[in-house]
Amino acid sequence: MGWQLLAVISAVAAGLTAIFAKVGLADVPPHLGNAVRTVIVLALSIGILWWSGEHQKASTLTARAWLVLALSGIATAVSWVAYFKALSMTAATPVNAIDKASLLVTMVLSIVFLGEHLSWRAGVGVVLVVTGSVIASAAPR
Repeated sequence: MGWQLLAVISAVAAGLTAIFAKVGLADVPPHLGNAVRTVIVLALSIGILWWSGEHQKASTLTARAWLVLALSGIATAVSWVAYFKALSMTAATPVNAIDKASLLVTMVLSIVFLGEHLSWRAGVGVVLVVTGSVIASAAPR
């Protein structure tokens, strides 16, 4: 499976996540809803790890890998806590629209820290996504 198809699957799943989370939060506090989702993500992740056989490579993780993956986990937790709280406060579309503006953060950080190069097309695309995010987040609810 190519990266493009995997990215499309990710986008569809993320869209479903917003809808399922919004419906699930109808009578549930946002932090409880986030915790339930997190436990399910953990269980599925561990299951996939064992099924794929990659658990046998756990000893190859370096201290740097542990640190960076831990930081990624912390960033994910902060993102999910804020996302669920925002979903509990308003409609799913504006929350998701603003969340997608994270593309700008990713682009800037990938240039600064990863040395990635920005093409003019990618730059225009990011501007359009961020502009769309602002417009969609301000749409009537």
